[in-house]
Amino acid sequence: MIDSDKKDRCFQDSSNTGVARGDNSKDPGTNSAHDTRGEMERKFLLPPPLFKHRDLTEIPKSAPRIDKRKLTNIINHLNFTDGYLWAHLRDPRYEEDIFIPAYPQPCMGETITCRWSKETMPGFEYHRFLNLVLDDGMSATVVPVKLLNIDRESFTIQMPDTGYLLGKRQARRFACQGVTAELSQSGFLARGELLDFSPLSLRVRVTPCLDGSFHWLNPDEPITLTLCQGQKIIFSDPCRFMNQTSSMSVKEIVLAPMMNQFHRFRGRKIRSPRVQLSPSSSISFEHPFWGKKVQRDIHDISVTGFSVRERDDECVLVPGMIISGVNVNCSGAAAMPCTAQVVYRRKEKKDLFRCGMVILDMDVTTYGRLSNILGNVVDPNIRVSEEVDMDALWKFFFDTGFIYPKKYGLIESHRNAFKETYRKLYQNNPEMVEHMVYQRNGQIYGHVSMVKAYERSWMVHHLAARPDPQTGKNTGIPLLRQIINYFEGFYRLPGFDMDHWICYYRPQTKFMDMFFGDFARHLRNPQACSLDTFAYKNYPTASPQGSLPDGWSLKKFSAPDLFELERFYRNHANGLLLDALRLGHVDSGSKSLEELYQRHGFKRSWKVYSLTHAGELKAVMIVNQSDLGLNLSELLNGIKIIITDPTGLPWDILSNAVARLTGIYEVEKIPLLIYPHTYMENNDISYEKQYIMFIMDMQHGKDFLDYLKGQLKAKIRFLIKFLIRRYLTK
Repeated sequence: MIDSDKKDRCFQDSSNTGVARGDNSKDPGTNSAHDTRGEMERKFLLPPPLFKHRDLTEIPKSAPRIDKRKLTNIINHLNFTDGYLWAHLRDPRYEEDIFIPAYPQPCMGETITCRWSKETMPGFEYHRFLNLVLDDGMSATVVPVKLLNIDRESFTIQMPDTGYLLGKRQARRFACQGVTAELSQSGFLARGELLDFSPLSLRVRVTPCLDGSFHWLNPDEPITLTLCQGQKIIFSDPCRFMNQTSSMSVKEIVLAPMMNQFHRFRGRKIRSPRVQLSPSSSISFEHPFWGKKVQRDIHDISVTGFSVRERDDECVLVPGMIISGVNVNCSGAAAMPCTAQVVYRRKEKKDLFRCGMVILDMDVTTYGRLSNILGNVVDPNIRVSEEVDMDALWKFFFDTGFIYPKKYGLIESHRNAFKETYRKLYQNNPEMVEHMVYQRNGQIYGHVSMVKAYERSWMVHHLAARPDPQTGKNTGIPLLRQIINYFEGFYRLPGFDMDHWICYYRPQTKFMDMFFGDFARHLRNPQACSLDTFAYKNYPTASPQGSLPDGWSLKKFSAPDLFELERFYRNHANGLLLDALRLGHVDSGSKSLEELYQRHGFKRSWKVYSLTHAGELKAVMIVNQSDLGLNLSELLNGIKIIITDPTGLPWDILSNAVARLTGIYEVEKIPLLIYPHTYMENNDISYEKQYIMFIMDMQHGKDFLDYLKGQLKAKIRFLIKFLIRRYLTK
């Protein structure tokens, strides 16, 4: 049997590999109407590849046999798919073996007629005809022939009773088209195309760039291979040399990827749960190298990725390969598209490999559907981004005290507008809002929701849980566990546009402070996670407007104001407030977010103003607008004030400036969030309460997850010990 590596080289030792692959080149006759046929043949028709190994002429007795019926089916399949086979000829003058691609015609089982490739030079009808070779990418089938007829256009042979299977690669090779290749190594650069691939190796044809030379290329050192489809990078990893042709102008190089496994993201102490779905699920995609449709069954899946299994004769997944348009197909659910990358390939059993893929991107709505399917497997009471019974939700808000008497007094006159806003949020599931509920028999016992508050910042809108009265079960822990699993997948997806995570909570709310505040204090890095305290004050929108005293001015926020604001905040807190509010952008960056809300029938905008005295910045005012009830505390429908000179800004002047900005609101009162909160106390101004604004840079999302998982495990251990002690006491 032929050595697999040697057999691979048989089809690469060629003076022109374009013919060897049977490429459909452009008809040379269309290039010039004045060329003679002989000139065209000399200019455009190419010589065949030389075959430098004689192994195919010596068929071992132990070679597996293929009968005539199966050979006929293989040849007809080639004809059906416009494929080609190889004619193995021998030059009678020089005793050289050559291979020429030929296209088989329909075969009824007695004879085979094949057309020569149009790109092949004529004159081979006088060569000695040895075999037909069928290469399926995995192995070669040699068919001994009895020639019946041959000419410049085609040949016909007698169909033999038996063919022989010779050689077997470790993995099937697939021809490629339309994939550009770039090799780089310490200043050397070459560009070209990807010719074929297997999970073990990739063959490229490249030419040196930038006045370089292949003499600069060191085959003993790794080289970076980058493959692109259009403008998209679909592979970029270090590779090692396996083989190359001897030409110094254009080379064909066979490369082997050096990494069978790598980590796309930072490692985690505790991974998100992997589940096996029943009925089984699958993925389907168009292969970025090959261009053909591929379908694989999913072995297990989580919100961060999935794994599949492949037989060695069907492996098409190369570690490092990026695939756009992967559809995750679960029984009874619409296909869920994503972008994924192959991160490992490992052998599990004989002829069986397991490949892991990480989800790189997925839109908000699709991620919600995937999370809901997986969350139901872990806990059937969890619902993610599903349509919610609004009566049950309102009852939950009142029962948990989220809508307390004073808050209800503020929203009562606009309750119909609130109901309509929440109906659209929880039944239409727009992409700028995500929610999760813990629900049993139509009753809600836990709820969390997020809203995209600023251009690249998401805000936790509400988080609460209550015990299930029927079971006595504390729903907070399973809800928290599912929040962690959900958070692990979404925070790194580009489709979420999430650079920062925001949450407002009252200092006396112990659960929220444990959830958010403890992590910020644990991290002790305000540039990674910050806590800023605001004073909250309801302000009547019908307040009288007076003129500002001489020297005072209320104007649009400008670049010089930003410089002064950054100086103040850096020296006062040095946290993430300005980054999360997008105040680093002069125009506040609200246009695209505003369009997103409008597309779903909602309103969201903000404008920034500066209050100055004699040209010196005294305060910055962010005027937020949204639909009533988008946030029940209306923190996105009021004015946020950052006072840069607390001792130089009288309250009456600040109040006068606020009154000039309240005319756009349709409610009787709006909330003011004033920073720093000590301004109100130092000026003896009454206010209702304080809010802590938690902001986390999502680059530290992994740290947050590890911390929460550790806290959750500690609380579960505490509960177990408490129950054991209680039982032993009894």
